[in-house]
Amino acid sequence: MELLDLLLKRRSVRQYTGEPIPKDLLEKILQAGLLSPSGRTRKPWEFVVVQKKETLEKLSHCRVGASKMLENAGCAILVFADPEKTDVWTEDCSIVMSNMHLMADSLGLGSCWIQGRLREAEDGRTTEEFCRELLSVPNSYRLEAILSVGVIENHPEPHLLQDLPMDKIHFEKYEL
Repeated sequence: MELLDLLLKRRSVRQYTGEPIPKDLLEKILQAGLLSPSGRTRKPWEFVVVQKKETLEKLSHCRVGASKMLENAGCAILVFADPEKTDVWTEDCSIVMSNMHLMADSLGLGSCWIQGRLREAEDGRTTEEFCRELLSVPNSYRLEAILSVGVIENHPEPHLLQDLPMDKIHFEKYEL
């Protein structure tokens, strides 16, 4: 499959069957994250993989109105960073998230990016505080996002090239 085809097919999936993710597929998703480029090769990220149903259910309350799909996910991958390693940790971790998102889809799994940084949990704490406490992550680490991964219940239709907003592309200078 060509990359453009994969990008057209990749969609955020929020409905999962609840089945566990096979170990070999999870390993490939994590490898895709670890292969991500980072500024000055600092690789500030740390991943916390959650597979236990009880923990996934608790984690489903980490974001107001945006994390319920974790209840039926096969796993969640939380991407934390050490902000002391680089000032571009958010960008570095975003690349990690994108690579894992694409890898999950290429393996026939669904995934959804759940923004963690600068978001609020159902109990009023920040999503970051909620996740750090639940998963025993040191206070010095910052949460970028959570990738829910699951066996797809229903895959949304792919994007179409003819629907791309080509007017957002400007050559040589910005023109309206």
